[in-house]
Amino acid sequence: MADEDSNMSARMPAPDADAQAHSDRLLALVRDQLAAAGGAIPFSRYMELALYAPGLGYYSAGALKFGAAGDFITSPELGPTFAECVAACAAQVFGQLDGRADFLEIGGGSGAFAEAALRRLQEIDALPAHYLILEPSADLRERQLERLRAALPDAVFNRVRWLDGPPEKPWQGFLFANEVIDALPTPRFSMRGGEVYEEYVALDAQGRLARVDQPADALLHAAVRHVERDIEAPFADGYRSELLPQLPYWIQAVGGLLRDGAMLFIDYGYPRREYYLPERSDGTLVCHRQHHAHGDPFDLPGLTDITAFVDFTALAEAGVGAGFDLAGYCAQSSFLLNCGLPERLAAVEAIEDPVARLARTSEIKRLTLPGEMGERFQAMAFQRGVEIRPLFARGDLGRRL
Repeated sequence: MADEDSNMSARMPAPDADAQAHSDRLLALVRDQLAAAGGAIPFSRYMELALYAPGLGYYSAGALKFGAAGDFITSPELGPTFAECVAACAAQVFGQLDGRADFLEIGGGSGAFAEAALRRLQEIDALPAHYLILEPSADLRERQLERLRAALPDAVFNRVRWLDGPPEKPWQGFLFANEVIDALPTPRFSMRGGEVYEEYVALDAQGRLARVDQPADALLHAAVRHVERDIEAPFADGYRSELLPQLPYWIQAVGGLLRDGAMLFIDYGYPRREYYLPERSDGTLVCHRQHHAHGDPFDLPGLTDITAFVDFTALAEAGVGAGFDLAGYCAQSSFLLNCGLPERLAAVEAIEDPVARLARTSEIKRLTLPGEMGERFQAMAFQRGVEIRPLFARGDLGRRL
């Protein structure tokens, strides 16, 4: 990888002996997979192992990941405001549905979002019949359970259910995913002589993980050609990036049985024409460890988060392809302003404790300022049988898709 990445790795704190041993065990698993596959596996498979291998992957093991003591801070970790505004959006959906409505959160993190959202939904008398959390990590599930049991009244906590997979029967309500799509194991493609190749992971002459290219399969090849047609330009030789041809199948799996309701996704990314700019010739892959960002996905696997930015045009195509209408697409700051942030600001100004008031003010600034999360994160929603397009009227970015 680049020298800059090596320098960044050198500046990060070295793992302790237990953490290093954990990473070594995951690396041994990767080596076994390489051997079983004849020497190389797709990058997407490596990313899946690094993030989700049972007991060893970054999201499956027991390391602290979220917040100031972890590797990165997500919007819900800053304070309750983000979740309160999403709860206002969910309440708009619930108010348009007859009978039971559920809230489905994909990837519950530390449980901070669920705690704040449920508190706010209780305050505005809009609690769902059930609050469902689709959480693949047993460790995170246990942490969420402990947090919510301690923080919520029994009558609210008893509505919480954990799922091992997406709902298997038709349902109605609200589906929410914050920083989930960026962590889906993604294929990476490259261009050589005008042909499409897929990035694989193998061992180099020194036995280290390295990337190699092999001819792309039909699915990835067709997906790359679709992007080229859409952006009206062929990729140059040597261009390398990420592409999720499985995204439509994932959207169908998690939301296809949502009969009436809305889906909301918040993540960092770009519309397609900005995602695949010529200057992004090595893609958008970014890794996080202990609040340091770098570009080497082979650095301490199992201890390092690996993500790729989201192609929001692809997400729009996937949602519409699953039978939903696109409700809106805007920057996170615009979405929060449309979903009750002014009221939350008024509540903050009424806080008497100056320290607490300053903390909440700082939280809102980080959520909304362009140099912080306000524009780097974007919101996209889909609707079926409900109407929430007014919540995206301010700051609509649909023309950029």
